Amino acid sequence: MSGATTRPEQETPDARWRGRLHEVIYEAETPAGRAFDVALIWLILLSVAAVMLESVRSVRDEYGPLLRTVEWVFTVLFTVEYALRLVGVRRPLAYATSFFGVVDLLAVLPTFLGLFVPGSQYLLVVRVLRLLRIFRIFKLAEHLTEADVLMRALRASRRKISVFLLAVLTLVVIIGALLYVVEGEEHGFTSIPISIYWAVVTLTTVGYGDISPQTPLGRTLAAAVMIIGYGIIAVPTGIVTAELTQAARKGVSTQACPACGAQGHDVDAAFCKYCGSRL
Repeated sequence: MSGATTRPEQETPDARWRGRLHEVIYEAETPAGRAFDVALIWLILLSVAAVMLESVRSVRDEYGPLLRTVEWVFTVLFTVEYALRLVGVRRPLAYATSFFGVVDLLAVLPTFLGLFVPGSQYLLVVRVLRLLRIFRIFKLAEHLTEADVLMRALRASRRKISVFLLAVLTLVVIIGALLYVVEGEEHGFTSIPISIYWAVVTLTTVGYGDISPQTPLGRTLAAAVMIIGYGIIAVPTGIVTAELTQAARKGVSTQACPACGAQGHDVDAAFCKYCGSRL
């Protein structure tokens, strides 16, 4: 048996090409990667501005064809970029189903959808979500850390908040039914769904005032609902705050996984916490 061994990490020309593409598109530590991301940010801002301008009737009447042409140019550029992002990772499906992967896809779909559903092209403003990458581009690691802590806290509290929302939903149904019985149709509570709408508006302390109880008993119930509303608003805040105090406050790296493109890893991480690939 020969003493020579084959290096498992030896890269093929295709792997080197993909690695270089990944470095430019996903990383912000190199001049090329930073330049790509800064250019992308400007394209996103200009494309969103073009969509908003097209929604102004006077501008659309005078520059409509030009704005639609510009919109298609941006869409083609973003479509090519999305395809390159899929090519630049070893697990394209993992990236395509990630948060940024879905956002990148939604950034191009409305233009094509507009060919069949008029007006849907205005949904292109979803491209503004892609500006979230600005934290990575300008190496704002402290913002990445805080964002990671917030996401962990929200994930940890989602079950508690779900139970809380179910309890609130039950409460507003009961309150709505009570107000329908007490007030009746002559006071604007024409159905239980309408009464539930009033209960939601009152419980959340929004208070549109389009319908309101007129009887003494109805007003007494309304006052109780208003007071309960203040307590209910504090519950989800307390849940998330408690989880925030328990969330780990480790540094977050700006490095993207070469396999799935995921970000938000700890600075000392050797493997991707989402797909397990080596960073």
